[in-house]
Amino acid sequence: MVMSSGIFYIVLMVVTLALGLGTQGYIQRMYSKFSKVKINLNATGAQIARKMLNDNGLANVEVRCVDGTLSDHYDPRTRVVNLSRAVFTGSDVSSLAVSCHECGHAIQHATNYSPLMIRTAIVPIANFSSNIWIILLICGFMFDAIGLVYAAIACFGFAVLFQIVTLPVEFNASKRGLAYIESGCNSSWIPSSEVLAGSKKVLTAAAMTYVAAALISIIQLLYYVGMARNR
Repeated sequence: MVMSSGIFYIVLMVVTLALGLGTQGYIQRMYSKFSKVKINLNATGAQIARKMLNDNGLANVEVRCVDGTLSDHYDPRTRVVNLSRAVFTGSDVSSLAVSCHECGHAIQHATNYSPLMIRTAIVPIANFSSNIWIILLICGFMFDAIGLVYAAIACFGFAVLFQIVTLPVEFNASKRGLAYIESGCNSSWIPSSEVLAGSKKVLTAAAMTYVAAALISIIQLLYYVGMARNR
């Protein structure tokens, strides 16, 4: 039984590592590929974000530049769309797709999109659970305290729940961003319809990272539940 459990754990680690590295590599390749495709539009990612926000009545939402690569995010606490420097200053398909996606989150916030509200509400608990579950698990196995093991699994389960709730939030933000890009293509504001196809590829690759992360966490959760039941 010990050998079987050990082999399963090794397989689990290999699978999760392959999924993680594979999806991260894919999003980086897509991002890099379409960052070289210009949109034939005299506007940067920051200016496109500003236009999308204004067109949706969100002139009060700021657009700021932050350090890092693929560090783009919307902060609902400060109502700020934070764009990485490459996206903030870029005039390419990747910059267009990412900036519109992040503005999609701002629109979700303004319209009280339910999954976003739920995710925002559980962030503190999810952060706490993510930090403490491994400590509880180690202590539970060290001291043969099954109560601590189940407490660890419960905390990890809450972190998994957060990742699952994140999926519709990210998918919907991409949907809103792509709808805006498509409207720009139809109105000739964005000159080429090929831009829409490229934007879909960039955002689909980004979505795969969230799906892979959730899948990995679910598999790990099931493994820990199985371990606890065997003990």
